[in-house]
Amino acid sequence: MTPRPDGFVLRSFTLDDYDDAFALWGVTEGMGLGESDTRTAIGAFLARNPELSTVVCNSDGQLVGAVLCGHDGRRGYLHHLAVARPDRGRGLGRALVEASLARLRASGIARTSIFLYASNLAGRSFWQHEGWRLREDIVIMQRESRDC
Repeated sequence: MTPRPDGFVLRSFTLDDYDDAFALWGVTEGMGLGESDTRTAIGAFLARNPELSTVVCNSDGQLVGAVLCGHDGRRGYLHHLAVARPDRGRGLGRALVEASLARLRASGIARTSIFLYASNLAGRSFWQHEGWRLREDIVIMQRESRDC
């Protein structure tokens, strides 16, 4: 648990945070939720990536920000970074990202990627402001596993 001078606290995301995080993600513009975001799926993600994902809570203990963080042994990935609208502009998103990157570095992961919807201009602006660069040379392709 990492308290900040402004009363906010960063700590590891646990499955007990799921309902509050899912509610936050559901009202966050540019966020896409699907079958990979059920309690069971998030629980499996957290189990595969212990102590990597982070939440931020206000002085009342209310969850106001969250990020999922994991890796595949080579590259790190951040998913679903969100900060409640009234608490934006206080450096909480940056703190969540920095905590994730520090945890990934401690795990030996040197490069991290994020996924954004092309239409999420506010998200793109945030990430670019934080020093992330847009890779236009990569195309993401997907296929449903159940279709194989």
